[in-house]
Parts: sequence; structure tokens; C-alpha cells
Amino acid sequence: MNVTLNVKRFNPDTDQPIHYFQEYELEIEDSITVLDGLIKIREEIDGGLALRCSCRSAICGSCAMRINGQARLACNTKLSEMALENDGIVQIEPAGNMQPIKDLVVDFKPFWDKVEAVKPWLQPDPPPTPEQEYIASNESMLHLAGVMDCIMCGACVSDCTVLEVDQNFLGPAALAKAYRFVSDPRDNSDDTRLAELSKYGGIWDCTRCMQCVEVCPKGVNPMGRIMSLREKAMSAGYTSSYGARHAEVFSESVQHSGWLNELMLPIKTFGIFNLPQLIKLAPIGIESLLKGKLPPLFHKPIPGVQNIRRIFSKIEENK
Repeated sequence: MNVTLNVKRFNPDTDQPIHYFQEYELEIEDSITVLDGLIKIREEIDGGLALRCSCRSAICGSCAMRINGQARLACNTKLSEMALENDGIVQIEPAGNMQPIKDLVVDFKPFWDKVEAVKPWLQPDPPPTPEQEYIASNESMLHLAGVMDCIMCGACVSDCTVLEVDQNFLGPAALAKAYRFVSDPRDNSDDTRLAELSKYGGIWDCTRCMQCVEVCPKGVNPMGRIMSLREKAMSAGYTSSYGARHAEVFSESVQHSGWLNELMLPIKTFGIFNLPQLIKLAPIGIESLLKGKLPPLFHKPIPGVQNIRRIFSKIEENK
């Protein structure tokens, strides 16, 4: 099978460093991976091609990159399948939301800085020196099994739509790691952790686009972990952030009337006297008005709203 690999290149050591695509023609067997193809290029065609790889078994996470526009591990992505998606052409780019160092190698320092920021280590009560190790029951640790499968490949960070516009966001990998320690029964710093995670750049900045869930090669479900952290934060009383207030107002509106009161949502979220924030929303309101999509001024409960309220009551009973 003949395929064309369209690889994004970058060499900072040239006089005028630019990003550009370079095509390589390969004849391949159906079984080889994208990583196999890239190594073949490096060894037989272009020894200057830079990439990261190690285990070739989807364990180390080194070879995460964008393949046909989506973050994947090159070592467990079949080259033939990617070629069939795009008329025999496979587009390969470095992982997104990270600065390329050379070709497909990106700078992971900001990634590790954000992971370190969530203090990814146990913080138990400061006891006297224990006579034996801390022991947690199997049952209390089962819910952490999935999140501990994370291999720190950065695929979720690569395709995070929030990081594309706001590099202050901690990102799905760091927040999933934070969940792992907040939920560990041996850790005793929940309040401190949740307070920090509730600040700007933390759990409330996720837009729930599910890109991190889709591209994670290990099924860690970063977005689900972030949603769980939100619940824990609100249960712990951290409800003063805009994100927490938005969630509360949203829930109260649906419970009260059976549908969302879009007109009052921003007012109750930001506060009626928070004029700077409300003024920022004015262009959206004007555009909605011009397109006939302004919410009704008088918000009435829908027929059968009592059924919605029963659902809410049932959820509260099962908590």
C-alpha cells in the first residue's frame, strides 16, 4: 500500500525558522503503525526528522502527536487506517497547545509545571513517624483505578479547546491528577486542594467539550474527573466562584420552572450590581435581539413541571 505522510516540520536552528509541511512517500504493509512509518522516514529518507518515542507499546506516552487532526499515540495508530480516512494522505503534526522544539518534539515543561501545581503527592495528617505503611482498603481505592491509568502522554492537553484560548487553565491532565489525590482516602488536604482548584484557571474553566475524553488512549475520562471535583468543591462550600454560582442558578431555574431562565442566568451568576461583567455580555444580548433569539421577559413554568421537581427530589434522596 502506498501512502503519503504530510509531516509538519520546524527547525529553530535555521536563519528564518518557520513551520512548514513536508511530504514523504512510503510503501507500507497494512500492519505497521504511524510510529513505524515515521521511524522508517528517519532511518531511510530523512535523518533530520525529530520525534519522541520509547516503548512502542502505548505505555510511556512519548509519541503523542496530532494525526489527521486529532491527538493519538503514534505507536498504536495504524498507518493504513489513517490513510484510508484521507485518500491515502496522513497529516502528522506535533501535539497541540505546546510549543514545538523541533519538528514533532514539543516542550513539555508547561505541562509538568501544571501537574506539579496541583501537588500530586499524598498529604496525610502530620502524625508521629508511623510504625508501618499507610494502608487503604481495596474498596476505597477501586474508584481511582481508572484515573491512575494515566500515562501523562498529553493527548488531552493537545486537543483541549480551553487551552487554545487560555493558557492559564490547568488543563485536563493536571485536573485529573488532582482528582486522584482529592479522592484518595489517605489524603487529608481536601479542603486546601478544592479551594485552590476552585480559583481562576481551575475546575470551573472546563467547557465540557469532551475532546479530552475522546482522545485519551487509556480511558481516564479527564472531563468526568473535573465534574466530580466540581461536585466535591460545592459540597465543601466553595460556591462563591462564577462557575459554582452558574451551576447553582442553572439547577435552581430548571427545578423551579422546568426550563432554563436564560435572562436571569447571567444576572444571578455575576450579581445584579456587577456592572463590568454584565456590560461584557451586552454584545451577545444585542445580537440575540437582532436575530429574534432574546429569551422571554416573563418566565413561566412549563406544563408538568412537578415531574421535573420529582426528578430533582429523587436525586437528592440518592446522594
